[in-house]
Amino acid sequence: MLRVAVPNKGQLAEPARSMLVEAGYLRSASSRDLLVHDPDNDVEFFFLRPRDIAIYVGEGTLDLGITGRDMLLDSAAKADEILSLGFAPSSFRLAAPAGLASTASDLDGKRIATSYAGVLETWLAAQGIQARVVKLDGAVENAVALGVADAVADVVATGTTLRRAGLELVGEPILASEALLVRRSGAPVVPAVDTFVRRLQGVMVARSYVLVDYDILTIRLDDACALTPGIESPTISSLHDPQWSAVRAMVPVSDVHRIMDELFDLGARGIIVTDIHACRL
Repeated sequence: MLRVAVPNKGQLAEPARSMLVEAGYLRSASSRDLLVHDPDNDVEFFFLRPRDIAIYVGEGTLDLGITGRDMLLDSAAKADEILSLGFAPSSFRLAAPAGLASTASDLDGKRIATSYAGVLETWLAAQGIQARVVKLDGAVENAVALGVADAVADVVATGTTLRRAGLELVGEPILASEALLVRRSGAPVVPAVDTFVRRLQGVMVARSYVLVDYDILTIRLDDACALTPGIESPTISSLHDPQWSAVRAMVPVSDVHRIMDELFDLGARGIIVTDIHACRL
């Protein structure tokens, strides 16, 4: 039986649960469950603090886990990233009061508060910056106002919370983070893990593409197919009127409206877009 750790709170929790449901897991799970046995897929899901997941996986207690890259690296757990999941993007940034620092090197000799001491200490050492790391558990944006630090390092999506605390972002991001699927370093690859990974990949593909169906004059078929080449090749069907053909192809979600406009200008009609709920490429 495959044992998988899932975040039980924070920005990772709901997107992770949603992805698993789309992949055919957790159909009968409640948002308050701590442990869910999925007998149809022979998987057990454990809902844990996101910061603890990499440690459980690294120790071999659980086979797989969903966590953030920031938490994986900060834990120093013996676990590896095996799949980027495409949600919960964020960055680990330095921030300080206006006028204190324009670059990270300006924080040399300063106190920097963070709840990601492992990531920060490793980065500071690599940059040759001598700063005292003040480790806090949880939100750090008030550390400067409360006098325990000169600057902070925190995971941010937009930086709005830090700016509200009177801080300005300093330098470039230390780390770009997102949700990951992780596995113990050196763990053998087993069929159950491969199946789990393929299902999640299928969800990501399904979210990235839509199906486009349309009718086009046969004499313009080559131009239309150039706009919608599909994955391998578009599906072409003959219509009752031999002057027209029907085309079906997968196109990227990000391009679908532009492609519809160009198809219409080319003479395509009956253009229909359909969501894809699952996919294997």
